[in-house]
Amino acid sequence: MTPAQAEISINQFLIEQIKLKIGGMSDVVERRGHTIFVDTNLMSKDEITDMTLEFLELLVTLLQQDHPTDRSSPEFKALAQFITSVAGQIRVRGAHMEELVRYIMFIQRIFLEALEEDKGVSFSRARGALLLLASIFNETMLEVFHSYLKENERTITAQQEELKQISTPITSIWDGVLTLPIIGTLDSSRTMVVMERLLTRIEADRARAVVMDVTGVMTVDSQVSHHLIQMTRAIRLMGAQAILTGIRPDIARALTSLNIDLGDVTTRATLSDGLKEAFRLLNIHVSDGVA
Repeated sequence: MTPAQAEISINQFLIEQIKLKIGGMSDVVERRGHTIFVDTNLMSKDEITDMTLEFLELLVTLLQQDHPTDRSSPEFKALAQFITSVAGQIRVRGAHMEELVRYIMFIQRIFLEALEEDKGVSFSRARGALLLLASIFNETMLEVFHSYLKENERTITAQQEELKQISTPITSIWDGVLTLPIIGTLDSSRTMVVMERLLTRIEADRARAVVMDVTGVMTVDSQVSHHLIQMTRAIRLMGAQAILTGIRPDIARALTSLNIDLGDVTTRATLSDGLKEAFRLLNIHVSDGVA
């Protein structure tokens, strides 16, 4: 018997085992299903049983292939999609990746117990079946981790985008005057987002002065300085005056050591001073209201 024939025979043996013992497996799931998830309210016994039956159906379809561990096959992708879908469902209900791993291990354990109870199975056949099952379940576990990592990456990316949007609020202080407090670090990605939003606001509000406050910028290196200069130039190209405020002594020393020339940029010590300068440029006179 060739290795390929042996593999096919083991596949068929496992298919027959599933079909013969699926009723018993369902009984085990119904009896012990509540132990799969830590939170007993996370999924009902019926849901766990239905989920297990669908998993077994997909597994039978996969075992009908010559190479069931081929991750590129449509059958394996269908099983992987099922696992991904289940992962999404239980995550929405507050579960963690460990819960899904525990479920897959539970199903694997049921298989092992069913094979152990069958005394008519030869050692070589049982060994081949166990190795194939272990390989399939290991690949399935990898899908769980991939799904978890992808979801985490999507969450982190969404949070980063949200932070970019809310960490640089552009506020209209007066007709024609915008303020932009910059907090944290200015990298290339964030600069592009801020600049796009700022230029859009300048056009929409017909702003003539923009006060950028860098009090919240902890460190300034040559890259951050370059981004600040880029932003002031873009503001001027839009026909507005850029006023830079909040340059602390340590930042001033850093700019000097880096030979950054801000000679053509209007600077003021504080945001209040910057606003006064913007009002002066626009010939706006603000009264304190005292008679």
